[in-house]
Amino acid sequence: MKHYNLSKHSSFYTIGLNYKKADAEVRGKFSLDENAMNQLLEQAKIIGLDGLLVTSTCNRTELHGFAQHPFQLIKLLCDNTLGSIEEFQDVAYVYKNNEAINHLFRMGTGLDSQILGDFEIISQLKQSFYRSKKQELTNHFIERLCNSVIQASKRIKNETEISSGATSVAFASVQYITKNVPDISDKNILLFGTGKIGRNTCENLIKHTKNSHITLINRTKDKAEKIAGKFNLVVKNYGDLQAEIRNTDVLIVATGAHSPTISKELIHTKKPLLILDLSIPKNVSDDVTELENVSLVHLDHLSQMTDDTLERRKQFVPHAEVIIDEVKEEFIKWLETRKFAPIIKALKKKLKTMKDEELDFQSKKLSDFNADHADIITDRIIQKITKQFANHLKDNEVDSDTSLDLIQRVFQLEPESK
Repeated sequence: MKHYNLSKHSSFYTIGLNYKKADAEVRGKFSLDENAMNQLLEQAKIIGLDGLLVTSTCNRTELHGFAQHPFQLIKLLCDNTLGSIEEFQDVAYVYKNNEAINHLFRMGTGLDSQILGDFEIISQLKQSFYRSKKQELTNHFIERLCNSVIQASKRIKNETEISSGATSVAFASVQYITKNVPDISDKNILLFGTGKIGRNTCENLIKHTKNSHITLINRTKDKAEKIAGKFNLVVKNYGDLQAEIRNTDVLIVATGAHSPTISKELIHTKKPLLILDLSIPKNVSDDVTELENVSLVHLDHLSQMTDDTLERRKQFVPHAEVIIDEVKEEFIKWLETRKFAPIIKALKKKLKTMKDEELDFQSKKLSDFNADHADIITDRIIQKITKQFANHLKDNEVDSDTSLDLIQRVFQLEPESK
């Protein structure tokens, strides 16, 4: 990457871990909340990184950025999470340059999602970009790459049926409930946590179960009330959690805490209770299964479920990959132009110096010299000359390295580089 004049660092890396090798417990150790992500970005600036994205979801945590060595990114991640470098090495992946670009395309378009067709990741990628931009940790490369991945994602949604229907953690949880809980429309359902996954789960519950006995609880009650008002649901205070668990048949936990919010001590029920934990890290203690009549299902189990809809979507993967290749090819073409950007910039600067010297000479020599008109004309000529050189360098049949060397020697250019 050092030839593309993108960063003062030599390579673009992706480092991270996901559901493929890291279970929920390990992913929980490496998860990052909003504060931790901002803190990580601040530290990245201090150590001199100039382009970085951070993504942390229920099924992955990744850093994408420029560095002299991937260990710089790995250390940033471990310093801001509960995970160690040794634990990271056991489950991690590191991609460099083209491999990192390829991975970001597959991840951002949903092909690498835990549930195929779940496109939640694209909104999280956008948030990652805005977060980094606010911290002044984006550059032309990262902005162009994010826009290209978003473009590919839109095309895949519009041109294939890989995202038809609902396939997400929220949908999988509701699907599990409808298959395993008899007479679900008559059961009491308690949703604890009304963040994004909680909201989506709530909508899927109402749509697919026809259940009107849904109660919402959130630590901040007003967030729950906003969702409840939309669907005419009951909201209870956080202090009522234990009492509500006693009355419920299905408990869905979608809180975003770093330690369990549901423990064995909270549960006192005499009837069967199904608990679904949709949180990373786990927000339900494993020891709840020691209680009679209590069964616990975690996110990872839900994500392994397959049905006819999901199997059908697999047939659209090849078409999605063709779209990715097309968008990625355009991105690579743009990337190639970055090679000669400093030379073109230096050429334009040299021609402008020559122009200024000549106009200064002519203004002293000619009494009726019109400096404004001459300035306009010469600027247009410089623009046409540099555009001609740029088009020549973009030509696939041209050896751009040889041409760049020739232009640099002929005009005696000294291009700036990062």
